[in-house]
Amino acid sequence: MKKKVLLMGKSGSGKTSMRSIIFANYVARDTRRLGATMDVEHSHVRFLGNLVLNLWDCGGQELFLENYMTSQRDQVFRNVEVLIYVFDVESREYDRDMQYYQSVIEAIMQHSKDARIFCLIHKMDLVPEAQRETMFRERDQDLRRRTHPLGVTTFKTSIWDETLYKAWSSIVYSLIPNVHMLESHLKSFCKLCEADEVIFFERTTFLVISHVTERAQADMHRFEKVSNIMKQFKLSCSKTQAQFQSVEVRAPTFSAFIQGMTPNTVVMVIVSNPEIQSALVQLNIAAARPHFLRIE
Repeated sequence: MKKKVLLMGKSGSGKTSMRSIIFANYVARDTRRLGATMDVEHSHVRFLGNLVLNLWDCGGQELFLENYMTSQRDQVFRNVEVLIYVFDVESREYDRDMQYYQSVIEAIMQHSKDARIFCLIHKMDLVPEAQRETMFRERDQDLRRRTHPLGVTTFKTSIWDETLYKAWSSIVYSLIPNVHMLESHLKSFCKLCEADEVIFFERTTFLVISHVTERAQADMHRFEKVSNIMKQFKLSCSKTQAQFQSVEVRAPTFSAFIQGMTPNTVVMVIVSNPEIQSALVQLNIAAARPHFLRIE
């Protein structure tokens, strides 16, 4: 199952950097070496076995932008499942950026009116922390107005923190065809393990696919933080030609178990009951593997 994803935005907005961090195992500091995208770069990212993201990274230079709207219009905007539009929060050409965005929305309405639209207000780390929420709310309201009658979901992002993983996890979640069935079975697994929480990650990107929470957790950004930490740990393992197999973390108030569930997923089980032994959790994960493999 192939799904076309357009990644668009003006040159220098950070599109290729975020794509490289999520899908090509770059760390944030290494993205400085990346050059500008020329025209359209195509990549096919296999996700959860049979789901393939046909990712079109569209260069943001003026010449290319003009071609997308004219000679390449039908080719670029036809059969789009998701549009991801990236805005550089520090751009000094805000009105011009918005005009181009609206022309993209018009093309989407003409060729792919059912496409889901996500806008990333990027490089938020460059905005003083006290001003971030106000600026984001203002941009969000403006984008909703300019996108109407289509809907839009907005995120504030930076390559230097977990916000990038939160945005891309939400985008990928919207593309998974059997996600509600997966969540239903995950809920049963969580109860069977007497776990506080169970999270499913995609194995390669460590994006969150699904989760079930039986006991309220304090940190609302915990999934994205774990994604970021585990991705860095996995990269560290690869540098020594080692394969990540499993991680067990024990703290005074909880235990966390991270293991591969299927060839395409990793599961994280959080348990606070001190009477539940780690061997029992690992046995439950092993017993559940064939079941989740069939669902996938």
